[in-house]
Amino acid sequence: MSTLGIAAEWPAPRHVRAHVSRRSGGVSAGRYASLNLAAHVGDDPEAVRENRRRLALNWQLPAEPCWLDQIHGTTVADLDAHGARQADGAVTSRAGVICTIMTADCLPVLITDRRGTRVGAAHAGWRGLAAGVLPAVVAAMGLPATDLLAWLGPAIGPEAYEVGDEVRAAFLARDAAARAAFTQNVRGGWQADLYVLARLSLASAGVTAVYGGGSCTFMEPASYFSHRREAPCGRIASMIWLESC
Repeated sequence: MSTLGIAAEWPAPRHVRAHVSRRSGGVSAGRYASLNLAAHVGDDPEAVRENRRRLALNWQLPAEPCWLDQIHGTTVADLDAHGARQADGAVTSRAGVICTIMTADCLPVLITDRRGTRVGAAHAGWRGLAAGVLPAVVAAMGLPATDLLAWLGPAIGPEAYEVGDEVRAAFLARDAAARAAFTQNVRGGWQADLYVLARLSLASAGVTAVYGGGSCTFMEPASYFSHRREAPCGRIASMIWLESC
């Protein structure tokens, strides 16, 4: 589709557009080089505006993306009802409304139904995953879970993502099956797999048609920002919207 990002590879209807940006192709400098899309990380505001303008032109966006104030929680904004934008998920049934998630290691998850009548997006860092942000977005879709498709965008991979006992405990308290997502390392910490945790969370909500996953933002510095590798840093954006039929 573009030199500024990649399209989701999943069997969604053609009028469902789902894409994630990469870090190259913008004008930001230094730690934010070059296509930083976040206005809250300390980058030059003019550079961020230019980066967003370039992305909008390149992707032929139908409107200004709905940028959320993400707080690592489980609130889902219903963009059809002009809901609060301090949220970690968004849903819509209206064509041209763009659900948008910004990340730099956390997991972006895009969701639609098999007929493409509704779309949603989730910001799934470990706190949001442990608290249930994915079931919250699934519920906000308002459709049978068996009709939903989910796509997992780029996130920090298990080889690079070391966490402490408290993170593992938070997941095990919710689902004993989460043990499969943690491997103890030689330092006594745990290597956590956000992709496995997301699939388990989606399955608990009834969604089993899950695609994507496998990229590592930490290990791919030419393609993605990584908060753990280079904070402060920029953000990529994952977007999903319905085209007018």
